[in-house]
Amino acid sequence: MKLNVTRESLPLKAPFRISGHVFETSDVVTVTLEDGDARGRGEASGVYYLGDDVDHMLAALDTARGAIEGGVDRATLRALMPAGGARNAVDAALWELEADRVGAPVWQLARIDAPRPVITTFTLGADDPHAMADAARGWADARAIKVKLTGDDALDAERVRAIRAARPDVWLGVDANQGYTVDRLDALVAVLADARVDLLEQPLARGREADLDRFESPIPIAGDESILTLDDVEGAKGRFDVINIKLDKCGGLTEALLMAERAEQLGLGVMVGNMVGSSLAMAPAFVLAQRCGIVDLDGPTFLKADRSPAIVYRDGTVWCDDGVWGPRGIAGDG
Repeated sequence: MKLNVTRESLPLKAPFRISGHVFETSDVVTVTLEDGDARGRGEASGVYYLGDDVDHMLAALDTARGAIEGGVDRATLRALMPAGGARNAVDAALWELEADRVGAPVWQLARIDAPRPVITTFTLGADDPHAMADAARGWADARAIKVKLTGDDALDAERVRAIRAARPDVWLGVDANQGYTVDRLDALVAVLADARVDLLEQPLARGREADLDRFESPIPIAGDESILTLDDVEGAKGRFDVINIKLDKCGGLTEALLMAERAEQLGLGVMVGNMVGSSLAMAPAFVLAQRCGIVDLDGPTFLKADRSPAIVYRDGTVWCDDGVWGPRGIAGDG
């Protein structure tokens, strides 16, 4: 087996702001595995708040190169490499490699029913409330919108109210990206409830999960930065209502499917998200999306240019044809 690795910097259409960060590019690593006539690909962005950047991913891939090229399966990969972007890229490549070998789509290999288009959120980066309201109107086809907050109580409240006024029709979620503390949550939740917000994502910093033990919220709370891998799912019960699974966090679709299964056993809702990237990065997550109640796979909409073939956004949904990622020579309907 031969491993090829490239690094790319994908320009964004505009700077993207969240609590504590501004992004102007999506820097990714792309992995290609070749084994005889079969080929598999994977793309990863890593996890910025864990220091899992392109250089870190490249170093991890270089360390594991010998074992990967010596022949590795997805189960062995989970033990070989730590969770993160590098393992995600290789895991995705292994899924596609197997699909190419046997001539079957990945969703069949994952024992998931034939995929369907799913409603996805479209994310608004933190900005002036009026600008965000205008942007919400601009997503005319959107049926679900997610709003990035910054941790500024008054400004965040203005943002939420402005967007709800602009789009009274949509499912609305907010992502605090660890920007709040528990003593400020009651005031935030009151604003969100008044604006008919449907989900509050990661209000507190990772490591402060216990602060939610006695907190009661009429709005479901999702764990994102607090829920990295399968090891974190058990502790989510009683603190979060939903877990946000991202392949770059957990190390790939293989781990993500295990997380979804365990969450379902615990009675937790399952969400799939992304770290921004091209359609090649979204495609494995689209497989997971088939068993998720909340889907946030809008990453390519932030890019100046996507890969081809690309996933399709239509009427507020996302669809990924088998030709985007899977065995060569087949394409699905959608």
